[in-house]
Amino acid sequence: MANLTLALSKGRILEDSAPLLARLGLAPEDGLDDRLLRLPSRDPDVQLLIIRPADVPTYVEHGAADFGIVGKDVLMEHGGEALYEPLDLGFGKCRLVVAAPARRKKGDSPHFSSKNRGQSPRVATKYPGITRQHFAAKGEQVEIIKLYGSMELAPLVGLADFIVDLVDTGNTLRANGLVEVETIAPISARLVVNKAAMKMKHAQIRRWLERFRAP
Repeated sequence: MANLTLALSKGRILEDSAPLLARLGLAPEDGLDDRLLRLPSRDPDVQLLIIRPADVPTYVEHGAADFGIVGKDVLMEHGGEALYEPLDLGFGKCRLVVAAPARRKKGDSPHFSSKNRGQSPRVATKYPGITRQHFAAKGEQVEIIKLYGSMELAPLVGLADFIVDLVDTGNTLRANGLVEVETIAPISARLVVNKAAMKMKHAQIRRWLERFRAP
């Protein structure tokens, strides 16, 4: 039975993780199939979990997985204080931004969009925690609307003034008449480790950290 469990994020990060896992001898013989939730790796000491990105920090924090690969955006939203975050893996790079209809100018305050109607600007996002913290740090009060997808649609139909979302090339924003107003944070895939596992399985975890860190 495997001694260690590695949690992997479904979606883009899983695809981007494939070359790294292959180099480390962890890629399953039949490939990474995200229809399977648990599968053995090529290393008999490590089993893999393939789960929703938002669940990876929870699985690792509570010990259902010893370590995991997840985007920095998910860690920021989750709150990573209960996890070790020893490595930036350097792939899955994008940025978390505030975006608005193109008629706004970069650097405009969100209050610019709503001050004339006497209410707080509305921001659509799937990152309510990050969004609230970001605007609070600037002393700006906003109304947050939680969405799970198609974020770019919200300003087009009047649901929100701004969005907070991940951007890679920016093509989707431009196609929907939106522009970046400001960058909240650069994002990439991170390796996270359960704190208890770091103590109880220290030698094993350190060995894998060194292998993940190697060029």
